[in-house]
Amino acid sequence: MAKKEIKRYSLEFGKKEKVLNYATQTYQLSRPNKVGAVMALIRECQPNTIEEWEQWYFNNATTEGKNTFKVTRKSLQELGDRLYEKITEVVIPEWQEAFNALTKKDCYDYIYNLTINRTFDGYLREKSVVNDGLTKVFPEVRFEESPPELDHAGDIDYLGYVTNGKAFGIQIKPVTAQSNFGNYSVSERMKASFENFKDDFGGNVFIVFSLRGEIANNQVIDQIKTEIERLKKRT
Repeated sequence: MAKKEIKRYSLEFGKKEKVLNYATQTYQLSRPNKVGAVMALIRECQPNTIEEWEQWYFNNATTEGKNTFKVTRKSLQELGDRLYEKITEVVIPEWQEAFNALTKKDCYDYIYNLTINRTFDGYLREKSVVNDGLTKVFPEVRFEESPPELDHAGDIDYLGYVTNGKAFGIQIKPVTAQSNFGNYSVSERMKASFENFKDDFGGNVFIVFSLRGEIANNQVIDQIKTEIERLKKRT
């Protein structure tokens, strides 16, 4: 049976894609507080054509967060203007400075540091948050490292089993990954991954921020407690 061809509507930006993607992610210009929760919106719409999706999006999309507003073509254009300003006024000068100072030793040190040092730092951070934090707060929960074969392993670091079949997920991030973790928002891809995890294990996924091996966002403890009670009731 021939494999069905799926038509692609995405534009191709060639070599410019990397810088456009970098700046968009760095300055959070595609977050739900800027363009709405697009994956949730398109699933709600269930469009058959891109024209149907486009019209429905502009009729229904609103941003998430404290200062919500209706998304319009003008607001998307303004985001494009901000992206251009960030790239031309900040990103390009910073990269040019980095390119001029870059050495072969920097490249070797970076790869070594990424592979050995950062991996070990992350490993110790995860162990400390779980073994010295979560397991002591929730002794009735069985925490297990996410197995590599798990579909969501890239986004889920630990599973917290409330029963043999029901579990919630834990993703551990260093506070340095987001200077103000209160404003941190997950990507649409991660949201989809978290929803898939919930379909498989019944529980939500919680992001735990680590500061020197300790839980920085303590409010997540109460959220996990509520989730444990919810999962117990479902057994």
